[in-house]
Amino acid sequence: MSRRTGPERNHPGYWAFVGHRLSGVALALFLPVHFLMLGLALEGAAALDAMLVLTDQPLVKFAEWGLVILLSAHLFFGLRLLALEFLPWRSESDARTRWIFWGAGGAFVTGLIFLAGLA
Repeated sequence: MSRRTGPERNHPGYWAFVGHRLSGVALALFLPVHFLMLGLALEGAAALDAMLVLTDQPLVKFAEWGLVILLSAHLFFGLRLLALEFLPWRSESDARTRWIFWGAGGAFVTGLIFLAGLA
């Protein structure tokens, strides 16, 4: 099996594909932690409060910011895929490339808004 190293790997569409897939995998890895927190809420207020104290740590705040970036990147790149799938095709690839940059910009702006809310 040969490895592809041509110009298709340097195309913005390829990196949007990689970003969408990696953000999806990272979010899937986050889900068990999220379910653990929800399970602690079912055990009682004391167990949940003990875990919520940890969420005030700077490292956890940084991880929350990363989660918001991943969620918004996955959302915007997923919307890009839906647009590619359902909107009429145009021959210009610049429009599709602009959607990638709008998606990445939207994820970045969402992260900045989240950071502003933390302050």
